[in-house]
Amino acid sequence: MLSLCLESRLEELQRLEAAVEDLGEREQWPANLLYQVKLVLEEVIVNIINYGYEGGKHKIDVHLISKPDTLTIKIADDGRAFDPLSQAPTPDVNANLEDRPIGGLGVYLVQTLMDEAHYRREQDRNHLTLVKRRD
Repeated sequence: MLSLCLESRLEELQRLEAAVEDLGEREQWPANLLYQVKLVLEEVIVNIINYGYEGGKHKIDVHLISKPDTLTIKIADDGRAFDPLSQAPTPDVNANLEDRPIGGLGVYLVQTLMDEAHYRREQDRNHLTLVKRRD
């Protein structure tokens, strides 16, 4: 298990990545699982930091629960209410590259790489739970 309380600064991504790599090594995750978890966490945390706040200092709680059959990621923040699973625009992944806007694939990646994704707003906090089955 891993529990971190991150400050709402992009520099915190290095600390998160190091902690996830350490957990993955201890738990002997396959390389593709480690890559997917790091990518998903980076996408979610960067979006929270860049779009969830209107300034000020904020905290983002990240919990990873590693079990033999599943990996559960729980992320909670006090940013503005936003359900990325239903409110983020759906990208047109079939469009030509030159016709696509820059960005907008983060939520798509999260939903593609994870087996389950759930959002709830509780006590003025966003709660995103992601589950990856370990095959």
